[in-house]
Amino acid sequence: MAVYTDIAEDELDELLRQYNVGDALSLKGIAEGVENSNFLLHTDVGSYILTLYEKRVNKDDLPFFLGLMEHLAKNDFVSPSPILTKQGNSLTEVADRPAAIIEFLEGRSIKRITPGHCALLGDSLAKLHLAAEDFDLKRPNALSIGSWRPLFESCLVDKSHPALKVAEIKEIEEELTCLEKNWPTSLPLGVIHADLFPDNIFFLSEQVSGVIDYYFACNDFLAYDIAICLNAWCFESDASFNITKARKLLSGYRAIRDISEAELAALPYLCRGAALRFYLTRLYDWINQIDGALVKPKNPLEYLKKLRFLKDVETVAAYGIE
Repeated sequence: MAVYTDIAEDELDELLRQYNVGDALSLKGIAEGVENSNFLLHTDVGSYILTLYEKRVNKDDLPFFLGLMEHLAKNDFVSPSPILTKQGNSLTEVADRPAAIIEFLEGRSIKRITPGHCALLGDSLAKLHLAAEDFDLKRPNALSIGSWRPLFESCLVDKSHPALKVAEIKEIEEELTCLEKNWPTSLPLGVIHADLFPDNIFFLSEQVSGVIDYYFACNDFLAYDIAICLNAWCFESDASFNITKARKLLSGYRAIRDISEAELAALPYLCRGAALRFYLTRLYDWINQIDGALVKPKNPLEYLKKLRFLKDVETVAAYGIE
């Protein structure tokens, strides 16, 4: 979502003529994320999000992402819906990039996460999983466990990079081996968000008003989505784990969709895997920073600290489940 591509005024006007969204009043870049170029678009009709898909995004995946958003919105889930062109298309092009205009949702992401927010997150995540059950399109998880070792090895081209230390290299290699040996193989599958961090969910009047940014969504273990959220929402700034937040998250989820005994038993390894996945992708982005981005890549060490805690977790009791 960090802005990498600028849009000229005449390019924007030409784009908007394809839609029934009025004339542009303003266009402001959104300096968040690392994947796409996002803009807040105000017209004389309303407000929208304009997204340009950068080179890291596979154009062939866009029908899945946009179709999922539309499907969820039609099933009364709080997802923004793509705005269709006059020709009925959700995808177009501007500034030599694939582009889409997305519905603007009111609300804001929260900085100070409370157990109550975690309960609402769990509720929303379960509703997303259920609403997506009959979504027809499929997309494999490009960042599943099979991708982690090649991703790590690509980060080791320059072992002298300050983001790498010898002790950490050995530690990650050992963790990869452990997870490859113990990764679950038969858990309930479905569409997962795969990136439901606090900046991707909006709250308004103490309720969830929107879930956004589906550009890592894919088909994988539903419980893996829970593990990602436990990592993203239940650690404090000092890397301590907040069991109350975890209990609320899981209780909120289980009130909507039951979690099987097999899923509960697998959560410790799924959480370790989720922590490793985000450590590795952040490490890669840290080493391979993109010129022109408005934001600096996130520090991978945050997730290394989380991983070190999670390696000592043996059962779901650590997450508040008895």
